Amino acid sequence: MHSALLVLSVFLASIVEGVEALTIVLAIGTTRGWRSTWYGTATAIAVLAIFIAVLGPTLTLIPINVLRVIVGGLLLTFGLQWLRKAILRASGFKPLHDEAAIFEKATAASRKVKHTEQKAVIDDWYAFTIAFKGVLLEGLEVAFIVVTFGANQGSIPLAVVAALAAVLVVVALGLKVHKPLSSVPENSLKFAVGIMLTSFGIFWGSEGVGVHWPGSDAALFGVIFLIAVTALTQVTWLKRRYNRLNAKERLA
Repeated sequence: MHSALLVLSVFLASIVEGVEALTIVLAIGTTRGWRSTWYGTATAIAVLAIFIAVLGPTLTLIPINVLRVIVGGLLLTFGLQWLRKAILRASGFKPLHDEAAIFEKATAASRKVKHTEQKAVIDDWYAFTIAFKGVLLEGLEVAFIVVTFGANQGSIPLAVVAALAAVLVVVALGLKVHKPLSSVPENSLKFAVGIMLTSFGIFWGSEGVGVHWPGSDAALFGVIFLIAVTALTQVTWLKRRYNRLNAKERLA
């Protein structure tokens, strides 16, 4: 059960971050050229792989209860951050994430930077740097999730496979459409991932401090259900508040 939820959580989180990274890579590649863009992307992926390879085995050396507290805290941090943004977007208080707009902004910015003619392996350091930074920053959260999930479950390779599968899906779709994947329901995915990460964080963190859940692992489904109901209730309440505020502004 945990393995299936682990794979699903890592896969969905990787899809979200992969779409955002793809938008940056496409914007830079189409306006600046692909050679340096691919070098920047590949370098970032290599750095992320080294990060997972080094940190993963290190975490497995920590006593299991201490590890669960650490992992629970990290997952709560990531999960609540994702869930908060998803709730605000779903209720109208925060604009929906628009990959098409981000693509246009990144494209306009890259066109303002002049090309420098030079014969080198990396012929455009601007393209290399932006691609590297975009992929690295978007990938770091996924790397942390892969390492923490995998270390706590003793299944880092399984978490890596889930992340790689998501990356392959995003890359395949990107190569097919040659444009940002604005049709992907990113906010819904972030909502689901936020619920999953928050639930795992509560569950594992509590186990780390000695809590014994009724029903053992099956209690995780109850935690997920409770977090989901709480989040949806907040969306409903905030949406009504947002509509009332808009109505007052129109009457003013």
